[in-house]
Amino acid sequence: MTTGPTFLILFSFSLAVLSAGAQSRVSADSLYRRARAEAFDRKDYPAAIDTCRLAVELSPTDPDYRVFLGRLYSWTHQPDSARQAFARALQDHAGYEDACMAWSNLESWNGQDLRAIALCVEGLKVHPESTALRQQQDRLLAAQHRQRADSARDKIGVSYDYIYFDRQYNDPWQLTSLEYSRATPLGSVIGWVNYANRFQENGVQFEAEAYPHISKTFYGYLDLGYSPNAAVFPGWRGGASIYANLPHATEADIGFRYLYFSSSTVLYTFSLGKYYRSWWFNARGWVVPGQGGASQSVTVTTRFYNGGADDYIFAAAGTGLSPDDNTNNVQLDASYRLTTQKLQGGWRHAYSRHVVFASLEWLYQEYLPATHGHQWDLGCGYLYRF
Repeated sequence: MTTGPTFLILFSFSLAVLSAGAQSRVSADSLYRRARAEAFDRKDYPAAIDTCRLAVELSPTDPDYRVFLGRLYSWTHQPDSARQAFARALQDHAGYEDACMAWSNLESWNGQDLRAIALCVEGLKVHPESTALRQQQDRLLAAQHRQRADSARDKIGVSYDYIYFDRQYNDPWQLTSLEYSRATPLGSVIGWVNYANRFQENGVQFEAEAYPHISKTFYGYLDLGYSPNAAVFPGWRGGASIYANLPHATEADIGFRYLYFSSSTVLYTFSLGKYYRSWWFNARGWVVPGQGGASQSVTVTTRFYNGGADDYIFAAAGTGLSPDDNTNNVQLDASYRLTTQKLQGGWRHAYSRHVVFASLEWLYQEYLPATHGHQWDLGCGYLYRF
């Protein structure tokens, strides 16, 4: 049985230990508050780092102190020290939201977007309801997709389309394209030589596109094409659009396209796109003014990215014909205003420097009044990036 003096000694020692722990905790909190004041009020980041390090020493398992220390290192261009602080916070508290967000920002600032996205994914596993992490991930994915298939590399490739008609034409159409693209400081430039056999005639077309950078918010699209075989391709084609990168991983554009056969056709286009997680959604409309009133067509497209910008599956549905579709835009020269319903699906995948892709499209087209036919387009291609 514990004697009276011994009990008093043990009781006093216990109180001292508890008091020391409480003082340590209060001291760490006060140091943390002082570090924030030094950083935000006095802009004295070296002093804030020293103070915050003392708070971490007094309370090494508190993630807020380590995250703030990591942020201080980030703001003072010490990324390695910042990574160590964030890593320790996540080691003690897996998926901690603030640590994932702060570390993701650091990697994004240092051009490591894929690592930044991975940190968002890590945090969302623990905090799937986090709006901040979700918006950060969407923004970074949007930036990745806008790089247009690893635009730091040049590409050369070939594609082939086989188009079968059950009623409208007796002979199938065939289209082959050779492509070369190059990234420049002003934006990507792409050139094509297209060959087609349709209407039992052969023809070639020469075409160039450019995507000039305008600002962080805007970039453009320019197109010009020429063919000496106006029965197989439009004699001339051209177009321009301006794209805007909007908040919340949203993109919009507005522009026009020009086709010349035996006469001119001008079409106006606009679209709205949205990146959400690994998905991209886009709705595009076309308006063709005419004497009998404007005709419209709409296409809705979605992509699911399972890797980089060259790794996705896609599906599309819509009505009408698009002037950007080289396999079918010659039908816009028809005297009868065609009505068309279409479905399309496809796949694109990168193997190191090699990219392969394939697609299948079905069209149900009114090619004469009250007369419909089915059209199938099987396409495939290959690109080499270097």
